[in-house]
Amino acid sequence: MSTSSDYRSPGLMCGIEIHQQLDTASKLFCGCPTKLRDVEDSNLEFLRYLRPARSELGEIDRAALEEVLVSRKFIYKSYDTTCLVEADEEPPCELDREALDVALIVSKILKMQIVDEVHTMRKIVIDGSNTAGFQRTACISSEGYLETSCGRVGMDTICLEEEAARIIDDRGDEVVYSLDRLGIPLAEICTAPDIVSPQHAKEVARQLGMILRSTGRVKRGLGTIRQDVNVSIKAGARVELKGVQDLNLIDTIVELEVQRQVRLLEIKDELVKRNARVKDGTSDVTGIFADTGSKVIRRALDRGGSALAVRLDGFDGLVGKEIQPGRRLGSEISDRAKRAGVGGIFHTDELPAYGITGEEVETLRAELSAGRDDCVVMVAAPLDRAEAAMTAVLVRAREALEGVPEETRRALPLGTSDYMRPLPGSARMYPETDVPPVVITDDMIDRLELPELIDERAARYEQDCGLNPELARLMAGSPQYRLFEEVFQTFSLAPALVVRTLEATPRELAREGVPVADLSDQHYLDCFALVSGRRVAKEGLPELLKAMAENPQASAEEAARMAGLVGADQDRVESLIRKMVAEREDFIREHGERAQGPLMGVVMKELRGKADGALVSMILKREIERIAGG
Repeated sequence: MSTSSDYRSPGLMCGIEIHQQLDTASKLFCGCPTKLRDVEDSNLEFLRYLRPARSELGEIDRAALEEVLVSRKFIYKSYDTTCLVEADEEPPCELDREALDVALIVSKILKMQIVDEVHTMRKIVIDGSNTAGFQRTACISSEGYLETSCGRVGMDTICLEEEAARIIDDRGDEVVYSLDRLGIPLAEICTAPDIVSPQHAKEVARQLGMILRSTGRVKRGLGTIRQDVNVSIKAGARVELKGVQDLNLIDTIVELEVQRQVRLLEIKDELVKRNARVKDGTSDVTGIFADTGSKVIRRALDRGGSALAVRLDGFDGLVGKEIQPGRRLGSEISDRAKRAGVGGIFHTDELPAYGITGEEVETLRAELSAGRDDCVVMVAAPLDRAEAAMTAVLVRAREALEGVPEETRRALPLGTSDYMRPLPGSARMYPETDVPPVVITDDMIDRLELPELIDERAARYEQDCGLNPELARLMAGSPQYRLFEEVFQTFSLAPALVVRTLEATPRELAREGVPVADLSDQHYLDCFALVSGRRVAKEGLPELLKAMAENPQASAEEAARMAGLVGADQDRVESLIRKMVAEREDFIREHGERAQGPLMGVVMKELRGKADGALVSMILKREIERIAGG
């Protein structure tokens, strides 16, 4: 399925949340730099235990409650570039104005209604990713729109929020976080549920990412932008799929979530038809597995654990039903059990297997009085965790009787997803009293300069510079686009050559270990000046840049001499070509004009960028014609 019409029948409703790190000098609520550090540079670590707090109305958020199903210790690594604000030992500073400017610029581009005052709120998050147990967030604007190929998509809100701490190690009972990322400003853009198909979701995400990059003030690279996708279908439920980092995966994620919800509804219908029920209570079946050959169960029992089981009436064959590629209803039940700290579950739809024999399965079914249509689910773990896991199993099984549960899920690399937590409720948000509000004045908005959008710039490069669409888009979205324009306006050089030199050549040199980070804009300009003045052939640009990177204090002329790129005059070029042609006369007579390509490579390698390729090609063609014609 790929078109909007394919998704009218299931009643798709879809929206996207974009989270983009901003490239500001300081973090959102303190003056610390927004750069990541090597964990080995940490000069201090401390630990915390987190628990949920009640809202102003006395309520506790359901997502926060589930986070403390198992008590875990959180260890934080700090640096000389982090401060007491990140450690939650000091109140936050005022909202960073540079980050606010970026959010206001994006708000204007998307025609949002900007708030009169920016008020910061606290959002409860007790998974350890924030030392305070909450994330600070501030609404900047609302009610805008984006024009797309499938019509206008509403933009609900733009918020500024602080990035979470970076997870370093998950050891089960304890999790290690790094504080270098905590507090980096994030722009969050939330769309209305106006997206009509998986491909439309991909288009919207691409356009929003393009707008953010057009500001020139966002971070680039893996993990700096994340998409959360909200999906529901008719008779289904809203599900938030978090952490999509690959834009090319968005359409697959939407498609597979629709498939998941459709199949969960099919399971519900079958359960209703069977009059399925989920009863309270678990059974201790440790004795059945006293002599088991299952290594997983044996290991748990040898450590003093217990084997517990529950009977799900009418669930036989449905727990093992596939709902996404490689995932079944049993996978969803197992996700819930794992939140209690167990490794997973066993169920009779997949047994005998894992060292559990057919005889043990029959004994297990008999012990729980399971009929032909019933499924038995069991777990082996320390008793407290096994009991918590069985409670979670029963909860998820009851939800299967209702259809699709509202929940937050983690996007997986192949487009499927697994369970994270329930959707948060209204009790999750409450005011932040330590951060003063910011009044948004007309002057603040009027002084903002809107950037040229990357799509508009790419179209201009196609028209004005003659670049093909691929190179135009590459250069338009590059941080080097201003340097490209200066070179294009200053020197008579082929635009495609300039694009390759600015984009591809540095990456190729970096793979060879060349310190290209030491190259400044002036280095590139000096190199292009030599080529434009025909003092170095364009083929010698990579060698020239390499020499300048390795000797950044040298002039371009000095670097050219170091690299042996001093231009060869025409007489020398002609002499070299005649010699090489004479040595390969038989090859030329055999291949005729087709010898031009292979010999061109040989000659250019010998000259190593000392002569222009057009000159070499002209002389070589003449000499080949002389021999082949004779």
